[in-house]
Amino acid sequence: MNGVIEALHVYDEHNRAILSHTYTSRPLSASHLLPLYLEHPAPRPNLIYLSNTNPPTLVFSLVHADLLYLATSSSEIEPLLVLEFLHRVVDALEEFLGAPVLAHKIEANYDVVAQLLTEMCDAGTVSTTEPNALRDVVEVEGLLGKFLGSLSLPSKAPGLGTSFNSPSTPSLLAQNAPALPWRRANVRHTSNELYADVVETLTVTLAPSGRPIAAFANGTIAFTSKVSGVPDILLSITGPSGKHNLGSIMELPVFHPCVRLNRWRDNPGELSFIPPDGRFILAGYEVDLLPFTNGKSGSLSSNSLKLPVTLEVRTGLGSTGSEFEVRVNINKMFGSSGAMGGSGRGGAGGARPFGGPHSGTAASPTMHDLTVSVPLPTDVRNLSDIRPSRGDASYNPGDKFLEWHIPQKELASGTPYFSLKATVMGPLADDTADDDPSGFGFGKDYSYEEPYQSSVEPKAIGSKPGLEDDKDAKKMAQNKILMPSSASISFSVKGWIPSGIKVEGIQVDTKRSRGLGEGIKPYKGVKYLTISKGGIEIRC
Repeated sequence: MNGVIEALHVYDEHNRAILSHTYTSRPLSASHLLPLYLEHPAPRPNLIYLSNTNPPTLVFSLVHADLLYLATSSSEIEPLLVLEFLHRVVDALEEFLGAPVLAHKIEANYDVVAQLLTEMCDAGTVSTTEPNALRDVVEVEGLLGKFLGSLSLPSKAPGLGTSFNSPSTPSLLAQNAPALPWRRANVRHTSNELYADVVETLTVTLAPSGRPIAAFANGTIAFTSKVSGVPDILLSITGPSGKHNLGSIMELPVFHPCVRLNRWRDNPGELSFIPPDGRFILAGYEVDLLPFTNGKSGSLSSNSLKLPVTLEVRTGLGSTGSEFEVRVNINKMFGSSGAMGGSGRGGAGGARPFGGPHSGTAASPTMHDLTVSVPLPTDVRNLSDIRPSRGDASYNPGDKFLEWHIPQKELASGTPYFSLKATVMGPLADDTADDDPSGFGFGKDYSYEEPYQSSVEPKAIGSKPGLEDDKDAKKMAQNKILMPSSASISFSVKGWIPSGIKVEGIQVDTKRSRGLGEGIKPYKGVKYLTISKGGIEIRC
């Protein structure tokens, strides 16, 4: 495969072409390409082959912030290469224009965007895509240049001064520094800081009994480096039981190109690297949480999966089985009154130097944005008598979703238990003709073929328990179909991650670093964050 990217087109939310950049050949125009792309029914794949064009064309697509990015190639090319290039284009635009990337930002700064696209892809071949390297070669003028002047971006504006970002002035550091494509030359910062953010996305599926069926944590280590010169950093991480089995816990690890892979292979848990300037993704991984629990043995008592919140759904309640209840239990570790305080970034241990632990750190984790979603069958007409013990609940008949939001002040009050009850209403067509809600006998069929005077049997007087039982059983069977089959919960926890992976320390090797300055000790901080967007799901 030696194909090249021929063109890149960007469309706004109204399918209007706001940018077309041709790299090579004579590709399809933006107006000709869009109808061919929209002919395919949604959801459209990221790669579409247009066989009826001349020549046949491969179309790669990416939708981000309501903007549609289309890249074309008429020759065979590695698909992942083009898709990753589109993601790098979005990252570069966010770096230079600010996030989110909107249509008016691209139109107002087309000169900067054109430089970016030219540097990132040379005659159809992917070239420089690292943001730090692009800062050295892309010139920014006007107000945007003044705003990015502190980032050491080169600029044509003479009023910016040469002391900040003059790339033409050679320095001893720039001459002696190694050629690192991910780091800018001659980096200068007035404050030296090193931050690590460990973010994990929790995904758990629970059986009706509460036993976990699947439990995964997808982690990302984001690193922020604001250090002058060329620092050489060693970040040490450990697992719940130490470093000896960290390699087996962190499955499918991926690393930034700056990480020395040989050091990781020899000593799992040690990340040695020269960082890019600013914030970047240092590593990613996946952790299977079930081996920690013995939950695969099938015994409920063996389940020791530690979750910040547990969910329980009870269906078929009430005399006719038309009610259901959702219960939420908060782990006492996350429901302390200190959750209302401001979140801080502690050191490697996650604690404040004075006055006790910050809320939102490893010493005092806090929960935020707790929302329970209950999907309901399409036969449910509406919900009546929604009764949450705390928070606000709403039901949209169009979406067939019940959403229950518990505010932060309720979570911070220390209440460990919350409940919600609701009654389902079925379709109107389910009302039977022989029902008599008024009690006056209207709608019943009376026969007058019997004699005027006849013997009245005792069982005809009063209620008929057998008939009433049949009606109740029928209603319960109808309402059983209207009960929810699952429920999911979304939340975020600051100061805790489910895998138990921790950052032991962040060290700067002064012997291998260059231009750091003598006696400078960068400030170091670590944050932990868990995000679950509907990730914990229980089946009824």
